[in-house]
Amino acid sequence: MAAPTPSVQPATRVADAPLPKADIYIWLTVSPRPFAPLLLLFVPGETDTLPMTTRTRKTSYTCRECGHTMPKWVGQCPRCEAWNSVEEAPSLPPLSGAKGGVQRTSSSALSSNLVRPVPLNEILVSERSRVPSGISELDRVLGGGFVPGSTILLAGDPGIGKSTLLLQAAAGVSGSGSGRVIYATGEESQDQIKLRAERLGISQEGLFVVPTGDVVSLGMLVDELNSSLLVVDSVQTAWHSGIDGAPGTIGQVRQSAAELGAFARQNGVAVVLAGHVTKEGSIAGPKVLEHVVDVVLHMEGGSGTPLRLLRGVKNRHGATDELGVFEMTGSGLQDVKEPSAMFLSQRQQGASGSAVATVIEGTRPLTVEVQALVTPTPAASPRRTANGYDLARLHLLIAVISKRLNFPLGSNDVVVNIAGGLKISEPAADLAVALAIVSSFMDVPVREGWSASGEIGLGGELRAVHQAARRAGEISRLGFERCLLPKGCEELGENAPSVVRAATLAEAVMAAIPVSAQAGG
Repeated sequence: MAAPTPSVQPATRVADAPLPKADIYIWLTVSPRPFAPLLLLFVPGETDTLPMTTRTRKTSYTCRECGHTMPKWVGQCPRCEAWNSVEEAPSLPPLSGAKGGVQRTSSSALSSNLVRPVPLNEILVSERSRVPSGISELDRVLGGGFVPGSTILLAGDPGIGKSTLLLQAAAGVSGSGSGRVIYATGEESQDQIKLRAERLGISQEGLFVVPTGDVVSLGMLVDELNSSLLVVDSVQTAWHSGIDGAPGTIGQVRQSAAELGAFARQNGVAVVLAGHVTKEGSIAGPKVLEHVVDVVLHMEGGSGTPLRLLRGVKNRHGATDELGVFEMTGSGLQDVKEPSAMFLSQRQQGASGSAVATVIEGTRPLTVEVQALVTPTPAASPRRTANGYDLARLHLLIAVISKRLNFPLGSNDVVVNIAGGLKISEPAADLAVALAIVSSFMDVPVREGWSASGEIGLGGELRAVHQAARRAGEISRLGFERCLLPKGCEELGENAPSVVRAATLAEAVMAAIPVSAQAGG
């Protein structure tokens, strides 16, 4: 008997199309490599549909700075433009029924696992009381305390005080009777945690230390102890047994954070993750996890100062850009009750190149000292340096001052510093920075007892700032006599200090610097 003639089917046949009766089928398809067709033989059995090509696990590449994923390795990330930040990250195999998967699942089989939509007006919201940490500045940034079911990421440079703050917060929660707390650490031993706790004066019975980063084991321990707070220090040491790769890789960090976040939402447990940032900004943590967690806190502070600033970058349960101020002492991080007074405590009276600005950080008004130094330079390209202030914004202000006030700053070095280590991003600090630069250039101090807030436009005009009444109230509480504001600002209350309004930068300089009318053009 002669062998049956194979039937050649076109490559454009749809995967679930019925097959004609034949013994052997030849399927022509295209492989991932260009111009390399594949010839597949298929002997039909009980099924009557063409099989889908089994795809092997692909390798993708992820930027450790911003988390951008790309199909091939490149030297510079196309999103954040960081160099040498792209690393190999094996992707998980596709799930059954997904596009490119091994087999299809019928709609009837999927219907049992389908998540049903619920009308918005029928969703019941449970009232969850916040769990206070016992640290007023931390609770301020969080919006009142830890929210059950939320995931918080605390990021910062190594050695800045993240572990100290988290251990103090864990002790505060366990000591207040809000529930048991598990402190999981994959970097330090139990003895090291005990020594730090003794130094901080912590000895709560409801605080448990676990030297592991296994997220599966941590979930089981939380259920066993019925804990209300889980602290993982740090997320770079967390790992999941179902993911390939060593702890600290992007795949492990992402999956571990996702598993802990899902566990927190399902069980009503607050989870806090500590994430390190190296000098190069590498190692997984903050940038990769910002979209996974509910709250992102960033701890800042110079190595030469005991001041520590805790800034809320993202908060789904409270205000963003909130700021907490701490002081590092021998007994741990202490709250700073009067940060404005602390920032101005060492200000030199009657010095040129110094101005006072009132900025809004979250819901808190802060009064800080802005310092500027303008010196002639023989170099063809003068230097512009900014510490705590945006350098691009400084270039803009120098151009406006040179053009609108006719000050020859093109042959001078300009250095701007925000005293106390605070980083200011609000445009309302423009006016104080400009006054400090002009004061240093003229070597004439700004009038004593004056504070300035206002945004400067390219035309030299002063633009109104929001919450002018709160700014004026803060400087009045600190004993300032005058508040220099743009003319477009809101009217202040009766108890506000004397207000001097200006429409342009030239008017503000004339009012705040005594001999400004004799300088420039």
